[in-house]
Amino acid sequence: MKPALCFIGFGEAGQAIAAGLRQAGVERISAWDILFPHAGGERLIRAGAVIGVRCAPSAAAAVGEADIVISAVTASESIAAAQSVKAHLSGRPFLLDINSVSPGRKQEAAKLLGEAARYVDVAVVAPIYPARHQTPLLLAGPHAAAVVPILAALGMRATLAGPDVGAAAAIKMVRSVMIKGIEALTLECFLAAARIGVVEQVAASLRNNFPGLDWSKMIPYNLERMATHGERRAAEMEEVAVTLRELGVEPLMSAATVKRQRDMGQIGTQQPVRGALGKKDGTAILNAISAAARDRH
Repeated sequence: MKPALCFIGFGEAGQAIAAGLRQAGVERISAWDILFPHAGGERLIRAGAVIGVRCAPSAAAAVGEADIVISAVTASESIAAAQSVKAHLSGRPFLLDINSVSPGRKQEAAKLLGEAARYVDVAVVAPIYPARHQTPLLLAGPHAAAVVPILAALGMRATLAGPDVGAAAAIKMVRSVMIKGIEALTLECFLAAARIGVVEQVAASLRNNFPGLDWSKMIPYNLERMATHGERRAAEMEEVAVTLRELGVEPLMSAATVKRQRDMGQIGTQQPVRGALGKKDGTAILNAISAAARDRH
């Protein structure tokens, strides 16, 4: 029998993984999100109905019969999410913590749950779409090896990062310095280039240094990621900064990336920017962002 799954947090990541698993034949999937009882939760509950996920009236009702619990909340709520389900877990289910938080935060969650669950530190290391439940995952912790074959049977792609909780999170956090930092630099570089009318010339010059990168695709892709997910990515970069401090590295660039990501997330909500993003045209996107940024100041 396929295991019963439960999602704590039913935003984009939870919905994407759940939809993929349902299509793969997993029938017993429940979910709980703190937004469910509020007006903003109606959209999430409708999404659950479309996917075929039982949206529970409480965390307790969601996790009661789960074999695998997937925590997919915002970075700031990861500890609260673990605390909310601890008393209601039965049979020591696996708890997969896929939240983008520091290794120290993952270790704190594992300690909090103790013997109530078999905690697994999980890092999502690629965009959740279009692969959904088949998005590559890194797993770490003493229970990681035991859950890998179970996930593989569900069509999920999990690789071991190490036996210690925090090892997967460390890889995710440190790589985010580069991934999200490059996004922020793309915005800063090409926004300036657009305002002076030298986008093509700057892109051509960069190809001399990075011949493997197609900037005509990189620009709209990186800007769309920031415009759509900037608020969440900013919160993740705050966790990156925490990670670097834990390692004794001053997060100068990461702290600046937080601001760029957050500002772009706010600009990305404006309709002219959303409309430009749909065109996948780097110049149009930059012009819309430039106008929106000027209006803010």
